[in-house]
Amino acid sequence: MKKIKVGIASFGMSGKVFHAPLLAAHPEFELTAICERSKNEAAGLYPNTRIYKSFEELLNDKEIELVIVNTPDTTHYDFVRQALNAGKHVVVEKPFVFTVAEGLELIALAYEKSLLLTIFQNRRWDGDFLTVKSIIEQGLLGRVVEFRSSFQRFRNFIPPNTWKEAKNRYVGTTYNLGSHMIDQAICLFGLPKGVFARIATLRDNAEVDDYYHIMLIYPDIQVSLSAGYLMREETPRYTIHGTLGSFVKYGLDPQEEALKSGSIPGSTHWGEEPEANWGILHTEINGKVVRRKEKTIPGNYTTYYDNIADCLLRNGNPAVPAIENLKLIRVLEAAFQSQELNKVIFLE
Repeated sequence: MKKIKVGIASFGMSGKVFHAPLLAAHPEFELTAICERSKNEAAGLYPNTRIYKSFEELLNDKEIELVIVNTPDTTHYDFVRQALNAGKHVVVEKPFVFTVAEGLELIALAYEKSLLLTIFQNRRWDGDFLTVKSIIEQGLLGRVVEFRSSFQRFRNFIPPNTWKEAKNRYVGTTYNLGSHMIDQAICLFGLPKGVFARIATLRDNAEVDDYYHIMLIYPDIQVSLSAGYLMREETPRYTIHGTLGSFVKYGLDPQEEALKSGSIPGSTHWGEEPEANWGILHTEINGKVVRRKEKTIPGNYTTYYDNIADCLLRNGNPAVPAIENLKLIRVLEAAFQSQELNKVIFLE
């Protein structure tokens, strides 16, 4: 079996927790090289993988066909451009880029060189989101009229020496978690007509935004997305109301914690949630009111790399086309414009 030779551009959390385990466990990929600049963890975990100290060394490796650009967000545009110019296919972490103009330039470059360019929107394969999508598609709630998504974290201090807390217009919770939550909303409901946002810095001594409440404007559904770092008490991850009923789901997909603990992706019971974490479906089915726990569909991030293999080995189509992900970038740009101008920013 032909294997796709892959190089990972960074071995921080994204590389160590997500990409390396998913690629190492996948039969159609060979984890050929990892770039680890300051630490020396990768060699111990992946002894058969080449270790480089710079991105340039990684790009100069002629064997590498696919590069995972999972470096700090502010480097994505430049590193993707370099990788494409080096003739490599590219998977880039979210956020893809910071502006639509940057994205269009990279998409044109990938097209010119006949290379794959796609974004790692792994939370499309969270079990809770797959369940929400299935419930909506089955019409179990009737016509959906309200969709609320919330991501709660509690970290009331500023960790030292991390780029994620360094003052920058594009570094913060909105571009980080917002990239996931807006992408999910667009998957369900399409590009909104407009955006109204409140983006704030709430923690003492913080230099980046750590809170947002974004309203996506659609003609017939109310959509609100929120996240923050001062949310100690859990609230629902999803709340959805329709003309027939409601669905409420607490908790987070278990895959990230499983990967952190060293579990092998795709192993027995991978992505399964205990019944205690299943959401509540309260609706009307065939004229009868029902209220029950709804089993969470098991999440599976490996599906993302199944698709990448299908693209590169069998001429398949990317599940997350870069051009499609520009809708997300448009919404993020509009959210900051809305905060600045205190008004709805219309997209169409």
